[in-house]
Amino acid sequence: MSLVAVAITVLAILFVVLVFLVGIYNSLVKLRNRYQNAYSQIDVQLKRRYDLIPNLVEMVKGYMKHEQETLQRVIEARNIAIAAGQKAAANPGDPNSMRQLASAESQLGGALSRLLMVAEAYPELKANQNMMALQEELTSTENKISFARQGYNDAVTEYNNAREVFPAVIFAGMFGFGPAQLLEIENQKEREAPKVQF
Repeated sequence: MSLVAVAITVLAILFVVLVFLVGIYNSLVKLRNRYQNAYSQIDVQLKRRYDLIPNLVEMVKGYMKHEQETLQRVIEARNIAIAAGQKAAANPGDPNSMRQLASAESQLGGALSRLLMVAEAYPELKANQNMMALQEELTSTENKISFARQGYNDAVTEYNNAREVFPAVIFAGMFGFGPAQLLEIENQKEREAPKVQF
């Protein structure tokens, strides 16, 4: 075998390996972009929810003069959740950001549930059309958050599976593709919309 034939064979093998690596890299990029886009869908719904909360608090403020602590907890939990959401939006999939967001959302969900349970004790508030509309909007938004979270978790799982299978597992770290974190709400089976009957 001549030196030229050996050189051509080596170049052909290197080309095949290069094409293979480019394929792995491109696949991981597409999957990472998919889960980042899926997180942006969660972010849209969270912002919508955060915008509804001040309206809800203002609505119940007049009726619940003796429940200022409950209202304050909702406001504080909302502010913490907004900050955690901004951090997570800056780097979707980052394990620390996702854990902080899950914790903040869990606290906010608990504070909202408490507020809505307390609101049941006020008949005039329960009968208020604006309150009923806000409650319906909040329930709808919670459902949308749940669906968006499911889509995000599916995309993260697909990405993590792709980066952990052979041979991608060998190259994923070299290319800077770290694991992505699921968004799992703490201390709750599933994010459920607060249930209040008006």
